[in-house]
Amino acid sequence: MAAMADDQVTDDGLAAAAALLGADLPEVAERQLRLAGLAYQRDAEALDHLARAEALAPDHLAVLIGFYRFYFYKGRLAEALTVAERCLARVAGELRIAADWRAVVPGQADFGDYDAMLPRFYLFTLKAYAYLQLRLGAFTEGALAVTKLLALDPTDKVGAKVLLEVLAHREDADDD
Repeated sequence: MAAMADDQVTDDGLAAAAALLGADLPEVAERQLRLAGLAYQRDAEALDHLARAEALAPDHLAVLIGFYRFYFYKGRLAEALTVAERCLARVAGELRIAADWRAVVPGQADFGDYDAMLPRFYLFTLKAYAYLQLRLGAFTEGALAVTKLLALDPTDKVGAKVLLEVLAHREDADDD
């Protein structure tokens, strides 16, 4: 599949949310995240720092985003997808909505308020999930996630329609 220009937009949304959601991150875990970033070119060392951050702050969204970004930018998309799934489950618990994104409906959280951080993070994470499914060739699953995302965010504040365009382009290419 052709590279999607949406890479940076999806990551920027998740990074911004992680920064805001990291307010209660213990300082020692934050230090491990910084060290992981500095060790990015040395996979084993970076992953060791991420694991230490996770041990200090299990399931903290900032730590999960650290793992996600590491795997995503290393091209380890299946592992990034696993982290995205963990993020969805974690935020669903915080929002008290269904753990399975397929069962989530508009109105269960304040998805329309872009300033509502957890619902916004959920939307960006669902977008990342959809994007990764598409990149990994799971087009049906990706399309279902994009459709759900647009149902939750009908004004498309998180930019999911670009993923529909990718799907349409792929279908057009398949017809040739």
